[in-house]
Amino acid sequence: MALSRTFLFVPGNHARRVEKALAADVDAAILDLEDAVAASEKVATRAQVVDALQRAHRARGYVRINALDTEYAFGDLQAVVARGVDGIVLPKLESVEQLHTADWLITQIERERGLDANSVELMPIVETGAGFAVIDALCNAASQRVQRLKRFAFGAGDFCLDMNLVWSDDEFELQTYRSALVLASRAAGLQAPVDTVWVRLDDADGLARSAARARGMGFQGKLCIHPAQCDAVNRAFSPSAAEIGHARAVVEAFRRAEAEGVASIRLDGAFIDYPVAYRAQRVLDFAAQIDARANAA
Repeated sequence: MALSRTFLFVPGNHARRVEKALAADVDAAILDLEDAVAASEKVATRAQVVDALQRAHRARGYVRINALDTEYAFGDLQAVVARGVDGIVLPKLESVEQLHTADWLITQIERERGLDANSVELMPIVETGAGFAVIDALCNAASQRVQRLKRFAFGAGDFCLDMNLVWSDDEFELQTYRSALVLASRAAGLQAPVDTVWVRLDDADGLARSAARARGMGFQGKLCIHPAQCDAVNRAFSPSAAEIGHARAVVEAFRRAEAEGVASIRLDGAFIDYPVAYRAQRVLDFAAQIDARANAA
């Protein structure tokens, strides 16, 4: 499973910023055709983002198209489903029918262009009340019929606008919806979702708290809107040295206990059994995956 801690948005019509994003220490860059691009620039930007993704790049390259109910969506898909494009980000998903439509269109274009089936990933953003009202159905449909969909993302900006919510610093008003997305994803057998952006660019402490909050709730990563946010988000969704050391101690102690026929032990004052040991091994495996990516860069 590819690392999915940091997804950096970048306007698709800013060539220099696109180049920097694709070379940054992020897991994926999302070249935007939607909110960050003026209506007068949207059509011309399609070719620019595809061209940028034909060149060598460090991060995985995604394109956020315009919502399916806009005049741009069909043309966006026709232009950007191409070799070199790792995935499509679909904003404002609100129904199973929209999900199946997007998947069907991408499938037809892949076939027409000789691309491998499901080679272009699909990552929808749930960011309206209508989308959250059917979140279980969306996740189940994705799991059962849409192989290209690995995970969903949460978009709080449009969601707060749609629901007339006040997006506070502690994000208390988002807890219910974050939990709903994590639970529905897990129940359907999908990867953990990706959390919303943090819009207060001058509040690094707030970003760190938001990312830690999302990780604690079961998200695997976070959307970013500025390169300066990416290091903090990478750290938040990566095990710390202390966590790795503790996990290693747990795994080693539990293996010794198992060899003696014991399946529950006490370590540093804490109770350790199989679920705790499995989680510790997961931490070590994830840390090894991060190291492997760093060494390959």
